[in-house]
Amino acid sequence: MDEAALTYMAEQGLSEAIRQRLYQATPTEIDDTDHWRQYLAALDIKDERHVRIATEGALLSSLLDKGFNPELAIISDGAGQFAILLHGLCWIHAERLVHKLIPMNDLQRAAVAKVRDQIWALYADLKAYKTLPDTTQIKQFEDRFTAIFTQRTTFATLDRLLLRLHRHKDELLLVLRRPEIPLHTNGSETDIRDYVKKRKVSGGTRSDLGRQCRDTFASLKKTCRKLKVSFWQYLNDRFSLTNLIPPLPTLVRNAARGDSVP
Repeated sequence: MDEAALTYMAEQGLSEAIRQRLYQATPTEIDDTDHWRQYLAALDIKDERHVRIATEGALLSSLLDKGFNPELAIISDGAGQFAILLHGLCWIHAERLVHKLIPMNDLQRAAVAKVRDQIWALYADLKAYKTLPDTTQIKQFEDRFTAIFTQRTTFATLDRLLLRLHRHKDELLLVLRRPEIPLHTNGSETDIRDYVKKRKVSGGTRSDLGRQCRDTFASLKKTCRKLKVSFWQYLNDRFSLTNLIPPLPTLVRNAARGDSVP
């Protein structure tokens, strides 16, 4: 287990004693679930939660060992399972917490409105920074963030929320170090919207095979759409075995290099 995996397991609440057992264990190559379970049992790791976290840590360690980029930035709404590698937070979700507060009088309403205006003004300037990054501005942005999220207002609930958000300063301002990353998760949420609609209509699938089929075709459709390839033409091409459309991984690599999609 490397340090990144151990850090992840610590953040997920795995005790130091168990982490030390994993760290000090003799490195071994495991290729199936049963063998992995036996390996953990030999280390006296049997609780399902501990097994899950140790498994996730081992998978992360394996990815890094195979050359996976440890500087990969993952932007999330704050759900703990996404707090791995270089983690950033979605500004839309952060501001939504302020928006959802229920003020009880005019003073509290004015306080919420003022803070929301400050947050959106900062957000707009961060968007501009992404376009033209200037590292000399980082200190200014950090001071401004601190001023907004540590201020005292006439609304105590708002003050507590702001302080809670201030504890995530590094994650919300990750864009200052990595201007290429998004400030929100809207793109990802758009990608899963079809899944949500399907779940609302049908309540989900009846079997694992049905789930795999749904997820596979939904993923293919989304990938084709992003590549500006007709999904219908892609299916006809594959079912007819003409194979005039290149494999999607090839098209993805070409698009990443800036090549036009044939």
